[in-house]
Amino acid sequence: MSFENLNLIAPIMKALQTEGYTHPTPIQDRAIPIILGKKDLLGCAQTGTGKTAAFAIPLLQLLHGEERAGGKRRDIRTLILTPTRELAIQIGESFTAYGRHTGITHTVIFGGVSQKAQTNALRAGVHILIATPGRLLDLMNQGHVDLRRLTHFVLDEADRMLDMGFIHDVKKVLAKLPANRQSLFFSATMPPEIAKLADAILVNPEKVAVTPPATTVESIEQSLYFVGKKEKKLLLRHILDNPSVVSALVFTRTKRGANIVAGDLIKAGITAEAIHGNKSQGARQRALGNFKARRTRVLVATDIAARGIDIEELSHVINYEIPNVPETYVHRIGRTGRAGLSGTAISFCDTEEKEFLRDIQKLLARNIPVIEEHPFMQREAAPVARQAPPRQNRPHPQSGQSARTNAGGSRRYGRRRYGR
Repeated sequence: MSFENLNLIAPIMKALQTEGYTHPTPIQDRAIPIILGKKDLLGCAQTGTGKTAAFAIPLLQLLHGEERAGGKRRDIRTLILTPTRELAIQIGESFTAYGRHTGITHTVIFGGVSQKAQTNALRAGVHILIATPGRLLDLMNQGHVDLRRLTHFVLDEADRMLDMGFIHDVKKVLAKLPANRQSLFFSATMPPEIAKLADAILVNPEKVAVTPPATTVESIEQSLYFVGKKEKKLLLRHILDNPSVVSALVFTRTKRGANIVAGDLIKAGITAEAIHGNKSQGARQRALGNFKARRTRVLVATDIAARGIDIEELSHVINYEIPNVPETYVHRIGRTGRAGLSGTAISFCDTEEKEFLRDIQKLLARNIPVIEEHPFMQREAAPVARQAPPRQNRPHPQSGQSARTNAGGSRRYGRRRYGR
């Protein structure tokens, strides 16, 4: 399947060719025809699957048709609600790239900065508004945002909205939208509150579920350390004593855990910052900027907060805590080894996490190599590393390179071919 088979208009095809995109990712292949058919969509997909292009491309095409039929007025026709400043900016960049030949205009609004440039853009008129909930409500209350002619609404990263406490703001925005609209709802997971919200927003939606491929890239060197829970912080410092660990993205399961790990590293004289849903947008942006600029050596993150982070030449991913969802392991370690570069993924496993490890090894249809000798070895945990039976219908890890490329890849490699 190529983009030429999706009945896209010439201005968008020209932009995709400029970007170097040839083949749609699975979510793009399935979602674009649904959205072009003006149906509501429930998409279960994580960042890295090409989700942004899956809704940006068809929405640009629909708006291009609407504007040609309805004149040249610049009213807000599409609202895209996203939880963070960095995601809003990335989505805005995508609309710039894909819509450069369409004449469709957009602007991005978010908090933490002066509103003057944003209100000036709104006053000039835009077709697409990309916004974070707090700043949107603020500008709506000031009378700067008119949504009466809205025809399309996108709620992106819905579960992250919940994690960051934005659901009440989302509901306030929903109350102001026209009832007659097309709605697109994206979430990586579907906890009960998110499923209930989707039911309230969508009308007879088509459902598309795409998970990250259950394969790993050959260039990623994986290893496993059995260690007691209390000794994990000592093992982490021991690993970071190695100068080959230039930069490390460390994953915890909880926000509190991220804060504790970052604090321990700082006490040990290692530059570290935590990033999670309780941090302000400004704090997350600064932490990410410091990490990318190598001013911070270690970034400690929860899974939801790490979504959308695209860091080239990241040397190490460390699973300080084993994820309780096996696909999350694949998503985590895929942060390193990007663009064909080598990368290292290290996992710590205590006794309570053995069941999580079994599920991961079943998904991979292989064992993660165990580091047998280290100062904090927990030998009683080692038997979990027995050969796990392969899960049915899962691709073998040796096919990981092509599968990961189809999922969107990095900004430098996969994005040039497939889109975000």
